[in-house]
Parts: sequence; structure tokens; C-alpha cells
Amino acid sequence: MHVLMINGSPHEKGCTYTALSEVAGQLEAEGVSTNILHIGHKPIRSCIACYKCFETGYCVFKDDPANTCIDLLQEADGLVVGSPVYYAGPNGALTCLLDRMFFGKSAKYAYKPAAAVVSLRRGGASASFDRLNKYFTISSMPVVASQYWNAVHGTTPDEVRQDLEGMQVMRTLGRNMAWLLKCIAAAKATVPYPEAETKVMTNFVR
Repeated sequence: MHVLMINGSPHEKGCTYTALSEVAGQLEAEGVSTNILHIGHKPIRSCIACYKCFETGYCVFKDDPANTCIDLLQEADGLVVGSPVYYAGPNGALTCLLDRMFFGKSAKYAYKPAAAVVSLRRGGASASFDRLNKYFTISSMPVVASQYWNAVHGTTPDEVRQDLEGMQVMRTLGRNMAWLLKCIAAAKATVPYPEAETKVMTNFVR
């Protein structure tokens, strides 16, 4: 079993990475491999609603990590997305990436457990956490819970490590995700995935 972890911070080894690493440590201890993909600090294009991905399964823009992430998530058994909180919301570059990862492709990720992690100095945790979880809940991805909302506080990695409750939340999240992955793997032989209905889309223009 393998979990893709996306570090949505421009800082490769900063506070968000520190939180993700705490989750990864518990996953690895439970026999689940991980890799942390850093989105970098170069520009990431936003979705332009060209719908080409409905034909190819990939974004037309190939000069940033979006298509790499699409492939990696298809191969993975689970996903953890981490983001710093800027102005009470997740990093804009990360949400541009996730828009293009998920738009028109959510069926590829169905039933893969997912979780969001946010890192911040003080405020905006809940709004950022909610925004990230919406990518999962529109994609039939079970959202993994912890003992509190998945946030760590601090302005440096050392300060984040001093957030003892936040670090415990990350460890609990890792163990809970490993447990759910094992439950899904054990059930596959006897419990099929839910039967999907033909999708209905209602537009409120008549």
C-alpha cells in the first residue's frame, strides 16, 4: 500500500512538510509506503475549463506538476494534501493544481482514502481545511479523520514540533489512514465497491 502526499507550500522543508512528515512516519511504521511531492515555487496554471481533459484524462498544460500528480494519485492507494494557510485559505498555487487534478478526473480516485493537513500561525485553519476536503468529497474519496481537525501551528518547523497537540493529531491521522487502507484491502475480496448510478447533472437555467 502506498500514499501520495502533496506538500502545497512553496517551502520544501518548512512547516507543512514537518506536519506531513509526522503523518508519514506513522504510515511507514504501519507498513504503508509514502512519498512527499513538493509542488515547488514556480507558477502553476489555473484551470481554464477547456474540457480537453474529458477526452485525454490529462491537463493540456504540461509545464507544471499537475499531470505528474494525476499519474501518481492513480497509482497510489491514498492521498494526503498539506497546505500553508494564507489569508484564511490554502495556498493559491496548490488550489490551482488541485482544480486541474480533480476536474473531470474524480472517477479515477474514487474510494481512495484522503486527508487534508493545514499549517498556520494562528487563524484560518477551519476554512482552509474545509476547502481542501471538498476535493475529496466530490470524488467519492473516504475522508480520514483524526482526534481533532488536522492543523498544526507555528511559523518555523521547530515551533510546529512544539505544538504537541498538533503533532499528536498528525500521528493519529497517520495511524487512522493506515487502518482504513488495511480495512479496504481486506474487504476487496468480499465487499464490492458501491454500484455507481449514471451521473445526473442539473443546471438551474431553463
